[in-house]
Amino acid sequence: MTDHRAPERIVRRFARSSNLMIAGRPFAATGAGAGALTELLVGLGGIPSPSPSAGRVEFDLDADRVLLDGKPLPERGDAAGRIAFARQHMPVAAALAQRLDLTGLRVGVAMVLEPKTAVLSLLLRERGAEVSVYAHPDETDVAVADDLRERGFAVTADPALSGAEERAAALGFLRAGLDVLLDDGAHLIRLAHEADPALVDGWIGACEETTSGLTPLRRMHDAGLLRCAVMAVNDARTKTMFDNRYGTGQSCVFAIADLLEERGIALTDQPALVIGYGPVGQGVAAHLRALGAEVRVAETDPVRALEARHDGFRTGRALESAGGALVVSATGVPATVTPDIAAVARVVAVAGGVPGEVVEAGSALLLGGGGAVNITAAEGNPIEIMDLSFSVQLAALGEVVERRPAPGVHALGPEVDDLVARTALAVRGAAVDVARAPDPEGLDDWRSPRFAGGAA
Repeated sequence: MTDHRAPERIVRRFARSSNLMIAGRPFAATGAGAGALTELLVGLGGIPSPSPSAGRVEFDLDADRVLLDGKPLPERGDAAGRIAFARQHMPVAAALAQRLDLTGLRVGVAMVLEPKTAVLSLLLRERGAEVSVYAHPDETDVAVADDLRERGFAVTADPALSGAEERAAALGFLRAGLDVLLDDGAHLIRLAHEADPALVDGWIGACEETTSGLTPLRRMHDAGLLRCAVMAVNDARTKTMFDNRYGTGQSCVFAIADLLEERGIALTDQPALVIGYGPVGQGVAAHLRALGAEVRVAETDPVRALEARHDGFRTGRALESAGGALVVSATGVPATVTPDIAAVARVVAVAGGVPGEVVEAGSALLLGGGGAVNITAAEGNPIEIMDLSFSVQLAALGEVVERRPAPGVHALGPEVDDLVARTALAVRGAAVDVARAPDPEGLDDWRSPRFAGGAA
């Protein structure tokens, strides 16, 4: 193998052209350099599979070819083609949607507008909902927005808007009338409370799928300001454990590597600093290390900092670790990358994120305009990951419609995670053991078995 970066490049090309996951996917690697490629794929969570299996991807380094299920990767084509391809790989959400009756309900979808969100909107409409879609200007795939309009959806999404015009468009979306709002970052939920609280009083409730969105909503509830029920989609294990760690980790790191390569910079062997070691930071750090970067971690939470050290990462203060490094903010907190940090960094990027996470880039190379790099420079999280996240959204929607809970932030029950995970395993052809029956032969007796039979 003459090009030592060939394994990394072919893997990134697969992800870029398909928007599919590496982690959890069976694979085969052939050709010169297959050993290095296998090592990389295993590091990214791939599963070696010598024989054909559902969803297996085959990488042939000699032919520089990638096969999916034994066939060349399909050309996804235009927006309609990308939406159709996404739907083909979102069977869990399709199954969860079948459990809902949304006849006559007005459901607003306020999320990053790309093919997976279009699939969610279609599933909601097919279950009887009247669906309207909103996307922030910097989170809009124009072709997907136009496709949904052609299908009859009311879509509020215009990349040209900013400032007062952007706010007015968002308020127009809200004032058109909603029963339930599915939000991302709680930006629309908060705007409704701030600008026109009477709108919220007419809602059945809302669903919020991010950490950065639930944090202010909980503060609002504590202050007695939250006027509607909000289902905490983000806190479901089948959301945070996969979307935040595996989805954001892969999509952000691959987007960063693609952007750096366009500028003649190799991610391999470059020092990198990940600020924040929550699920997003864990995924970013793991994917950076798998691609060959020397990774350091900065954390304000001492327990998470200790966890990072036990995961094999050097830890320390951000400013002391940022010199000459690729700095990735994974906190979801404004002003994480301060001017002092940017002044010594080589490259700055944001994974996940909120507006203003980078104060100013200074002389550092700022990737993706300082927004979530997997959105501004790629197609968001991989399809199978959003299949899980949107499955949780659908389950949460069913909960809020059926239960009509009081204002506040409400957790989803463990049965939601169980349902989503079992459905996902079933479509992947994987089985799980059956738990033993409770209390067989008294094994769950509260008395210690160590002293059984020894009573005086």
